Amino acid sequence: MTGSRALAGADLLIGIDDTDDLHSPGTGRLARWLIHELTEAGLGAPAGATRHQLLLDRRIPYTTHNSSACIAWRSPAGGPDTVLDSVIKFAGTFLERVCPPDADPGLAVAVPSRLTATAPLVDFGRRAKQEVLHTGQACELAATLSVHLSGHGGTHDGVLGALAAVGLHLSGNDGLFITLPGLHRLPSQATIDELRALVPIDHARDSEHHQPAPGETIELGDWVRPVLLDGRAVLLLEPPRHEPDGHRTWRTAPRAVVKNH
Repeated sequence: MTGSRALAGADLLIGIDDTDDLHSPGTGRLARWLIHELTEAGLGAPAGATRHQLLLDRRIPYTTHNSSACIAWRSPAGGPDTVLDSVIKFAGTFLERVCPPDADPGLAVAVPSRLTATAPLVDFGRRAKQEVLHTGQACELAATLSVHLSGHGGTHDGVLGALAAVGLHLSGNDGLFITLPGLHRLPSQATIDELRALVPIDHARDSEHHQPAPGETIELGDWVRPVLLDGRAVLLLEPPRHEPDGHRTWRTAPRAVVKNH
């Protein structure tokens, strides 16, 4: 993503979905687990991962929230050619190993710079938030755009959400970051400069686009999830509180606001 600290250098997108059952870790947790194992295997480094909410409809057999995840991945020196096949094989084997028998995991892997077109993939992701789609549509689109798409258990229905996650991430305007380097080791509060030194967010602002000034404190709490806006990692804030001494203090926006940005 041009102009983004968080996503600079990401040259592979890895989408996963339908990875859990009612008693196992959710897709977001498995995405972070996959990131750890890909890194340990020497296949590159993560830029981050985003969660994408898909349509909630009784006709869709989701487990709890019908959300999928997309990992933005930085290949080693030499570019995606050096690791593409290995990442696909590794991620597929990982899903087959860790997903429970009742899951229907799917995997999508795309090289954004080589997509024959991005608009149809973005459109597919947006439709998956509004329509009941079918796996055949996902498979046909992936083949047309030269995106790897594979199922790794059960009905393989997860291919639909995995492909949608890649499309929604590519849109640059959907989802929240479930992980970024440093995101899960933040203090309870920090200034904007301290925060940007710890985690590669691009902006922090409230709903009126007001931003913290240097030295102003942001109360971070225990759940910090920047959102993906205009291809950047943006930390949403509540409007500032004006203290008696004239200073402003800030607080991260509530979960409901972040999840429905």
